[in-house]
Amino acid sequence: MTLSEYMDSLRGKRVTVLGLGVSNRPLAGLLLDAGISLTVRDGASREALGDIVPELEARGCRFVLGSGYLDDIDVDVIFRSPGIMPHEPGIVRAVENGAVLTSEMEAFFQVCPCKIYAVTGSDGKTTTTTVISRILETDGRTVHLGGNIGTPLLDRVDSMSPEDVAVVELSSFQLMTMSGSPSRAVVTNVAPNHLDKHRDMEEYVNAKKNIFQNAPHPEVVVLNADNEITRSFAPWAGEGVRYFSRRDIVENGAYCRNGAIYAGLQGKAQRLMSASEIFIPGEHNVENYLAAFAMLYGEVKEESMIEVAKTFRGVEHRIELVRELRGVKYYNDSIASSPSRTRAGLRSFPDKVILIAGGKDKGVPFDSLGQDIREHVKTLVLTGLTADKIEKAALDAGYEGPIVKKEDFREAVLAASEAARPGDTVILSPACTSFDRFRNFAERGNTFKEIVMGLS
Repeated sequence: MTLSEYMDSLRGKRVTVLGLGVSNRPLAGLLLDAGISLTVRDGASREALGDIVPELEARGCRFVLGSGYLDDIDVDVIFRSPGIMPHEPGIVRAVENGAVLTSEMEAFFQVCPCKIYAVTGSDGKTTTTTVISRILETDGRTVHLGGNIGTPLLDRVDSMSPEDVAVVELSSFQLMTMSGSPSRAVVTNVAPNHLDKHRDMEEYVNAKKNIFQNAPHPEVVVLNADNEITRSFAPWAGEGVRYFSRRDIVENGAYCRNGAIYAGLQGKAQRLMSASEIFIPGEHNVENYLAAFAMLYGEVKEESMIEVAKTFRGVEHRIELVRELRGVKYYNDSIASSPSRTRAGLRSFPDKVILIAGGKDKGVPFDSLGQDIREHVKTLVLTGLTADKIEKAALDAGYEGPIVKKEDFREAVLAASEAARPGDTVILSPACTSFDRFRNFAERGNTFKEIVMGLS
């Protein structure tokens, strides 16, 4: 189906877009351009949404805004923003009354003219997605990168050709109602996450599994052999299962052995490079590359994989070196919005670090993080709503280093700087979401970088 045919199928139907976020703004424009009767519903106020409201109103769009935006939805088709859960009572009632529930990404899967390679997981999604796209580009392919990584793709479909490749990052929220499957899929890992929004862990796990469960199944599904949950997905993942592992040899996929990275199929593996040659630090980044290599092995030249691994400097807000000042290195790892992500960041450095952590609770326990704080942190600086919980987890695990708590984020960064001595590393790796004081992790990371760059 082409994008034009898809839009034709919506003509004469009452359509609503829930949430006017990044992915749904271009979608609203596409729907209005196609002459479709459109209502946008959003929990924000008219003032908070800004100029986009009168712009869309001038094109015929209607709005339902504020706290009751999910009440009395009476339409034929609902496009859901990923951040709005499908089990919201207003959405459930609308579906029971006959509305079709979909999303911008689900529509993209229906109309995309080229192969889609997709990545999901609790941690490492964005880096793995970006690495896959860089390898394909290095190999001479035209790549369209998007999805949860921040770029909507539906409005770009007409510029894509069948020879291109779309590489998309998919969150659990996007996957909950997904009805299509990619050509190739990676599940980097699964650990407790987003339990403040998912009803339970089972719902979260099933969402991740939905990346490969729809017909037709992907030709390749890459699973993390070292992660118990992802390893258990194999019976449902079809015949094209590959694995990646830092611990064991795998017959199909990629693995690390004695400090070297191997990849191959049917038990015939070849050495590609030393793990130490990967430019961005950390064992979790070795895993990200193993996942990418497992997906692309046999699809691209080995030289393309190796070149990217040796030269790619990483994605912003992911153990990003901000500056070195008076012998102290400052790293921005604002993307670390879960304890497992922060644990991986802490393990990326050979010596103990000064950690800035804390934010909004996601309903995920901090017990395991406390153990890593004990082993990898010399000074713990806490801020945000979860400061007391992280402090308790650290103390319960036997952490004996200094703990500094600051309500103000800037004061927390300054306290970390004051505690640092030449040779130290300061890292912002919050283990929590940013929503107690920032719009998103990027704003938090940029604020950290501004404060660090202002140090003298």
